[in-house]
Amino acid sequence: MYDGIKGFRDFYPGEMAARRATIDTLEDTARSYGFREIGTPALERAEMWTDKSGDDIVDELYSFEDQGGRHVTLTPELTPTVARMVVAKQQALSKPIKWFSTRPFWRYEQVQQGRQREFYQTNVDIFGSEEPEADAEILAWAADALTGLGLTGEHFEFRISHRDILEGVLESYEADVDTEAAIRAVDKSDKISQVEYHDLLIGAGLSADQAVEFDDLIAGGDLEEVKAFADTERVTAAVENLQNVLEAAEDFGAREYCTISLETARGLDYYTGVVFECFDSAGEVSRSIFGGGRYDDLIEGFGGQPTPAVGVAPGHATLPLLMQRAGVWPEEEVTTDYYVLQIGDTRPEAARIVRDLRDRGHVVETDVAGRSFGAQLNYADSINAETVVIVGEQDLENDEVTIKDMESGDQAQVPVDSFPGDLERPTFDDLE
Repeated sequence: MYDGIKGFRDFYPGEMAARRATIDTLEDTARSYGFREIGTPALERAEMWTDKSGDDIVDELYSFEDQGGRHVTLTPELTPTVARMVVAKQQALSKPIKWFSTRPFWRYEQVQQGRQREFYQTNVDIFGSEEPEADAEILAWAADALTGLGLTGEHFEFRISHRDILEGVLESYEADVDTEAAIRAVDKSDKISQVEYHDLLIGAGLSADQAVEFDDLIAGGDLEEVKAFADTERVTAAVENLQNVLEAAEDFGAREYCTISLETARGLDYYTGVVFECFDSAGEVSRSIFGGGRYDDLIEGFGGQPTPAVGVAPGHATLPLLMQRAGVWPEEEVTTDYYVLQIGDTRPEAARIVRDLRDRGHVVETDVAGRSFGAQLNYADSINAETVVIVGEQDLENDEVTIKDMESGDQAQVPVDSFPGDLERPTFDDLE
């Protein structure tokens, strides 16, 4: 026996059916917005991460030297990859570029609730528009996808902020403040004590009094108060942009899910404007469900022409936690429309019925193991077959087959030549 690797999960058919239903909803919603599906590689050059974040990030990657002497890594996130793809064909791509994909990623980190070392995300991005409507469309897609899964405003909220508001307020202090360190402290603020949070702000360059003042201002979330405190062009423009995004979100049907939360910072350095995170409204899921935001400088940083961008990436480890809490996680079971049961030498007629039913788009199984009548019926029950079509030698002598409803146990004989006939989905009720 071999044990699975820590942080890597197996998904058996029942759970995979629930995951597939969830992914299909997210992707179908993306398609309805005009997002186009892309495919991306599992392996990238490690420099795509080390050049930006330094060699220390290697400890968080599944990186190695390949046989060609290249330093490569299993991709820990999608954004640098899609940035590379945009740069490669930037002139040929119609703008705005609207892409989505669902795939696994890998990070070597501590395994905990909602966090694995191999994890799956659905990434949805818009490249080529700096307008507030692009941010609002990302929010609207996320809201429509979640409500399509059966969630409501009682279950989730989007906490929305703007990176320039935080950076502008920090820059308004005369002290030499490390704004990136301070923003990382803000991003951690809901996971640590207030004392620890203030210590991090002080470590970033604020005085003790300034740390308290900054904390109170940001926690208050009053945009007019923020503008009055940091009366700079940068903060004023950021507040106006955030308000414009929220106004567009109102028109797009997503505003009711949005709460201004200036403590929402998103720790990644490449975010440049509006940022948001989705949280469980009841607070029972302790961490954010997913997040997103604007990253206008990334394409240029990868050698392309300046290209604004905004995106979001729901994760398929945390999203099920919210759905389960809300009672909308799909049933973890397989379902089958028909099981065609064979008794005796009836394979040719049984196979014809199987083909006809599958041609109509149904899920159909039949015996491939030479089992007895009872074993086949038990198997049909185990795969939640709705209808069993019994093709037996005695029935065929009378030019009939038996149709059995598995829920009620009722059954009836019908002419074999007229089954399935002209009916798209014939069941026992249709044949009474």
